[in-house]
Amino acid sequence: MIEPRVREYFDNPRKIIAVEPLENYVLQLTFDNGEIKCYSMQNKLQGVFSVLQNPVKFQKVFLDEFGNVAWDIDETKDSSVHWNNRIDLCKDALYLDSV
Repeated sequence: MIEPRVREYFDNPRKIIAVEPLENYVLQLTFDNGEIKCYSMQNKLQGVFSVLQNPVKFQKVFLDEFGNVAWDIDETKDSSVHWNNRIDLCKDALYLDSV
């Protein structure tokens, strides 16, 4: 059974129109409906995301061509050629899990 809040979201999905890195590994997300929400990554910086423990790298967040929040691991490589050079967070999960 799908949670009502999840069903409601997918009936009217949102786009992220801006992302801003804040202190303590928090992302401020602005959505196309005007909502501004925050998503903490403080407890998620392991595994593939461990590279973001570097605060300078975390600050280089951007929106990718699919509207997801992303980082290029090595900025000297083209992520469209080197598929494993980019890490990202799904816009749907960000909307549902941010406050």
